Amino acid sequence: MPKIHPFLWFDKDAEEAMNFYVSIFPNSKVLGVQRYGPGGPGEEGAVMTADFEIDGQRVSALNGGPVYALSEAFSFVIDCQDQAEVDHYWDKLLDGGTPSQCGWLKDRFGLSWQVVPKQLFETIGGSDAEGRKRAMAAMMKMAKLDIAVLERAYRGEAA
Repeated sequence: MPKIHPFLWFDKDAEEAMNFYVSIFPNSKVLGVQRYGPGGPGEEGAVMTADFEIDGQRVSALNGGPVYALSEAFSFVIDCQDQAEVDHYWDKLLDGGTPSQCGWLKDRFGLSWQVVPKQLFETIGGSDAEGRKRAMAAMMKMAKLDIAVLERAYRGEAA
């Protein structure tokens, strides 16, 4: 069976991005770095590709120059168990990045992440239709997701 993994295009920060991601997630490691040789399209000795694992998920990165840029059309989702995990990953990945809406952020390398607690789906997908609407409305006002606020909104309690 073929193995499928993401391949990310960076201008020139593939190695720095790899080291950043590996430092944040458990069960992560550098698998290898390939450098441009003589006559290659990049400067000799500069990083061409970087292969690594983020929490066991293999990822490859290329320093391909400014031809393409990362966008929100691709993002990694982090399934968090509680607010402490949400806070940890949000704060680490946001360092030098930009927050967005509904648990999304763009890190300093331009890669988009969704930092999502399991409780989000328990509220916006719960059995109470009015509770779902309230939780969805609360989520739409958030950058980083706040579990307690989502749960209170779902139950119809004041913030």
